[in-house]
Amino acid sequence: MSLDPKIAARLKRNGDGLVPAIVQQYDSGEVLMLAWMDDEALHRTLTTGRATYWSRSRGAYWVKGDTSGHVQHVKAVSLDCDGDTVLLKVDQVGAACHTGDHTCFDADSLEVTITP
Repeated sequence: MSLDPKIAARLKRNGDGLVPAIVQQYDSGEVLMLAWMDDEALHRTLTTGRATYWSRSRGAYWVKGDTSGHVQHVKAVSLDCDGDTVLLKVDQVGAACHTGDHTCFDADSLEVTITP
């Protein structure tokens, strides 16, 4: 089985055949992480209900939570208007970040300084 051709035709992939996937907690709207998907990862996500990504560093698919136990149960998936980004709304179990932080955006807040 492969990704529905109608969905595949809408995707605008980068040079490596990937699209960014923004992951959001479905009930609070909190942004949890960003990962990468190819057609197969998106197909697996849509057909299993488990968030599946392409690991650029490992060169392999990974299902979020298979090794850590920090599972992402997929509630909804959307494409943005240009077809170049996927939004996953998930129910996150445990930490979303590989560092153990709740989100990948917890650790390094940047100061916004507006100069008139």
